Formats: sequence, structure tokens, C-alpha cells
Amino acid sequence: MTTVPEYFGSMVFDDRVMRSTLSAEVYASLRKTIDEGSELDISVANAVARAMKDWAVSLGATHFTHWFQPLTGITAEKHDSFISPSPDGSVIMEFSGKELIQGEPDASSFPSGGLRATFEARGYTAWDPTSYAFIKGRTLCIPTAFCSYGGHALDKKTPLLRSMEVLSKQALRILRLFGNDTAKRVVSSVGPEQEYFLITKEMYDRRPDLRFTGRTLFGAKPPKGQELDDHYFGVIKPGVAAFMEDLNDELWKLGILAKTEHNEVAPAQHELAPIYSTTNIATDHNQLTMEIMQKVAAKHGLVCLLHEKPFAGVNGSGKHNNWSIATDGGQNLLSPGETPYENAQFLLFLCAVIKAVDDYQDLLRLSVATAGNDHRLGANEAPPAVISMFLGDELNAVLEAIETDTPYKGTKKTQMKLGVDVLPKFNRDTTDRNRTSPFAFTGNKFEFRMLGSSNSIACANMMLNSAVAESLRIYADRLEAAEDFETALHEMIQKTIKDHKRIIFNGNGYDETWIQEATEKRGLLNYRTTADCMPHLLDEKNVTMLTSLGVFTEAELQSRRDIMLENYCKSVLIEANTMVDMARTQIAPAIEAYAAHVADSATGKKALAPELKCSYETGLVTKLSVLIDEIWAKADELDSALLKINDAEDIVEESAMIRDTLLPVMGELRVPCDEAEQLTARSYWPFPTYGDLLFGVK
Repeated sequence: MTTVPEYFGSMVFDDRVMRSTLSAEVYASLRKTIDEGSELDISVANAVARAMKDWAVSLGATHFTHWFQPLTGITAEKHDSFISPSPDGSVIMEFSGKELIQGEPDASSFPSGGLRATFEARGYTAWDPTSYAFIKGRTLCIPTAFCSYGGHALDKKTPLLRSMEVLSKQALRILRLFGNDTAKRVVSSVGPEQEYFLITKEMYDRRPDLRFTGRTLFGAKPPKGQELDDHYFGVIKPGVAAFMEDLNDELWKLGILAKTEHNEVAPAQHELAPIYSTTNIATDHNQLTMEIMQKVAAKHGLVCLLHEKPFAGVNGSGKHNNWSIATDGGQNLLSPGETPYENAQFLLFLCAVIKAVDDYQDLLRLSVATAGNDHRLGANEAPPAVISMFLGDELNAVLEAIETDTPYKGTKKTQMKLGVDVLPKFNRDTTDRNRTSPFAFTGNKFEFRMLGSSNSIACANMMLNSAVAESLRIYADRLEAAEDFETALHEMIQKTIKDHKRIIFNGNGYDETWIQEATEKRGLLNYRTTADCMPHLLDEKNVTMLTSLGVFTEAELQSRRDIMLENYCKSVLIEANTMVDMARTQIAPAIEAYAAHVADSATGKKALAPELKCSYETGLVTKLSVLIDEIWAKADELDSALLKINDAEDIVEESAMIRDTLLPVMGELRVPCDEAEQLTARSYWPFPTYGDLLFGVK
């Protein structure tokens, strides 16, 4: 039997394979490109391409593809075979450095937000050598960036890589001021915890709402949900365990560090957590993880639901983004360290994050905004839509001592003066985790808990990297010009704490009084929906920051604002049209048929015994008849609302109309349908119920 260490990464052209298949000279040149970003020579590219092709063919690959992440939110690939014609009529297997480095897929049908006209179809993919190639099926997949003919980024990888680069640049400036002359790069790393639901394929196929939208648009509350908390970390069912076992095997072959798996809070809900990777690799791996989850589920007669809120009334699914930064030598810059001087450096990086989160609350909020996540944020299974930070009691005490120039009452009572030996050492992980906080410090990293299950983690991390880089840029400019480094450092950290302490909150984020305090007293933003937050991407401060750092061009930001709002509008419109269709063609006829059956029963009883009042039947038929009328009226109202959406003059107005007029009517249509479900005999109801769906996997 093959052991995990023997097959882990067996489908990845990783460092082990490169060492064994490339010459020492080619390997060293490629490593320099990967580690330092140096330009790749075409002769090196040709050598790598040959080795990569030979390795892939030896494992059964027949095709290659430039695997990229367009603005659809999922991945894309166009397969080309390795075969080339030979003069004798046979074929040979070829793959050149040019084919490795650059591809040319048709870009005409990918979202561009106006960055190109439809007839300008040419697009380019460019190899990302920092993310290893891998084999999926019989295809060699080469992770790539994707841009238009005009050079605009049409993907999520390109701005993410830019944000990683600018974060490294600004962080190195700070490290040099602290005397670190050895670090060559600073890398952000992420461990994204992935939540999901599993239901049976048979039941999924019988629910048009799940098939078209990924969530249930109708469904009455089952007799039992998550009230007993018995599913969380409970014994994993055999069918789910078999799925998880196969999933692990497939992920491990691709070098994805799947580590932890368990049942989540809601029935049929589960979680997978990986070990940390650099942010771009973690992003690639998370996209692969979501794809493979769905493929493995299908093999087991299951469907993996990645929607943020597939079922009303039970916990939705998020993706906790555990983010940190470290040097290429392995020093975690969000770890307090072992000496007072390391403490001072840690506090500066901590303050950079505090300032970034406060200054760019809107960017962080919109980076996780989708129609699905709007249903989840603010419910009691997810953070509120208001951004705040949790630091814990000890760090709060340290920051308060710095702000007020008073002795720190921790392990050593002494005046706070940064950068000298009297600065006390403080520990990490001295406080509980705050699961209600959107952005919580957990020892040597921050856990950004607002991402939805289906989100690409690229969006949140490119904004987080950029915002922190901007804080570090401001700090470096001031400190490099300071006459007295330690005094300037102390004053800057003190000023950051005073200016941005409003963003720090250690209490219960679910409490309504907190929302009131946050918005009315602290002035924090509360963008409840995608339509509320997405237009702020183009606010002047955001455009200035992101363009000055080189993470986006202004045209790219404009396009992303429009694309994200278009995705929001299209998603909700599909849901609304699905609701109208289900209500009219399935739900109302089912209720009508059952009501007729009950009426016939009453008629039969009266024929046998005229003195019977048949009050049960009469009352039930009356209730069902009233509900049918209400359902039909609300379906008509929803239909009318859909028509009015066509009057919107632009995508911002359309998204606002959907938020203000369409979604409320959708909620109103659901109420009588769910009530009718509880009155209609199961044999007449056209769909599997919540009880069936949530408890159907054995």
C-alpha cells in the first residue's frame, strides 16, 4: 500500500521534480526567478518546458493548458495536445518554452467591464513560475496570469501578485530600519478554512432552486435543525467519511496541504482546513479545492454546496482567511518575538494592520461582497457587515499603555519606550478566540472571517496586502527621514493607536448594541449589501491608494466595480425568475391538487353522513385557497418588479433597485409558500424538504 508521503505531490512539478529533471544551471536560474522575481531567459524556459512535458507525459498527460482565474470567480482552461506531426505521418510530443511562457486564449466572452470591445477578442496568459504546474486528469495545468490585448489585467492572479510585491517592497523598507539587511522578500501567507454542505444528488436534482442558484429559495423550517449543537465536531457519517477520504487523496496528490476536517454547526455542513501557503499558491489551491470537492462528491452520489446560505434558518458557510506576513528567512512579522526590540518591530507591523483595516474598511468589506454572502453576514453564524478588529486583553493593555504613556501592568511594570531594553516582553495566545469578530488577532496571524464559502480568496488578500503596504509606506517615509528613530517610532505608534482605536472591539459582534455603537459613536461603516459597498471601490481615496501602489489601474478598478455589480444583479435576477417559475408551475399546482383532494374527501364524507360538518377539511381548504391566492399575487408582483429592473440607467442604479424592490418581494413570496408546505401532504409537495436535504446523507 502506497503511503501518503510517497504519493503526496505526485501530480505536481514541484521543487523535488525540478531538481531531478533540470540541470543545475537551469534549476538555479529558475529558482532565482521564483525567489527573486528575476527575468526568465528563453533558453531556460525551453529546458523547463522539455522537462515538464517529459514528466507530464510519463504520468499519462496528453494535453497542456494555461490554467487561469478570470473575473467569473471560477477557473478557466483551454486544452492543447502535445502532439506535433512528423514527416513520416506519425506524431511526436512537443512543448516549447514559448508555449510554457505565453498562451493566447480567446478573451471575448470573459467579463471585462468595458476594458475591451467584444470584437477585440485577443487575450494573453502568462506563466506564473511561483505556482507549481500540476496534472489534472490527463492535462498538464500551468498556473497563469490573464490579460487583455491592451495589457489590462482580466483576472484575479495579476493584481494579487502585484499586491504581494508591493507589500514585500514596503515591509523590507521597515525591516532595514530595524537593522535587518539579510531579508530579500517579505511574503504574505494564508490558510483558508473552507466550509461546505453535502446533500444527495437525487434530492439536488429535484430542486430547481439548487440547480439554478446554488441555494434553496423555498423551504419550511424542519422539526430539528442545529438546536442541539450535536452535529458540531460530531461523529462523521460513513458516507461523508468516504467522501473526505477520497477528497484528501486527490488533494494530497496535487500537493494541497489539507490538514483538518470535521462536522460544522449545521446538519450536513462540514469544514476542511489546510496548512498555510504563500498567498498566491493558497489562492490557486483553494480554487482547486472547491473544484475537486464537487468532483469527488459526484463520485459518491453527493453534491457539494458552496453557496454562502443554501438553507434559511441554519448556519451559512464561510471561508476563514488566516493571514500573516513573514520574511523569506521564516521570521513571522506578526509574532511578538523573544526580545524587546522584536516587540517594537512587531508593534509597528501590528499598527500598520490596525491603520490599514480602519482606513480601508470599505475595501475589505467589498472584497467579500456577493449576493450569496449578503445573506450570511450579520446573521448569528458570521461576523456583522461592520468591520472591527479583536486584539485580546494583553495587546489591548500594551496599546493602552503606549497611548497614555503609563506603565504596562503586565509581566514587568515599566514605562513604555519603544526600541530600548526596558520594553517588556509579552506573549501570544493569552486570550480566547473571538468568533464574532470580522478580523481577529490569533497569536501570530489575523483571521479575516467575512469571506463567503464560494469567494476567491484573491480579492480579500489583494486588498489586505495593499492596505497594509500603504500603511508601511507612510511609516517608512516618516522613519527614514526622522532624526531620532526611536522617538519617531514611539510617536508614530502612539499616534496610530489614538487615531485608529475606534476599529478595535473585543466584545460580542453579534450584539445589536455594538452595531449601534459602531456606526453612531465610532463612525464605522455598515454596508449591509453588495449594492451598498461595491460603488465605493471608486472612491477617490481607494483609487489613489491602489493606483499609486501599482496594484490596479483606474480602468481596471472601474471594470471590476461594474463586473462585481453585474454578477450581483445577474445572480439575484436568476433567483427571482426561478422563484416565479417554481411558484407558478410547481408549488401552486401542488397546493391546488391537495386542496382539491381534501375537498373531494369532505364531499365523500358528507355523501355518506350528511350531518358531518367536516370542519377540518373545510378549514384546511380555506387556508390553502387563501395561500394560493397570496402566492399567485406575490408571483405577479415579483414578475412586475423584474420588468421594472429593465428601466435602470446603469449598473449602480440596477443593483440599488434589486436591493430595494426585488429582494423584499422575493422574501414576501417565500412566506406563503413555506407556510403552505407545512399544510400540504408530503406526497403532494413537489420538492425534498429541508429535513430531507439536511439529514439525507447517511
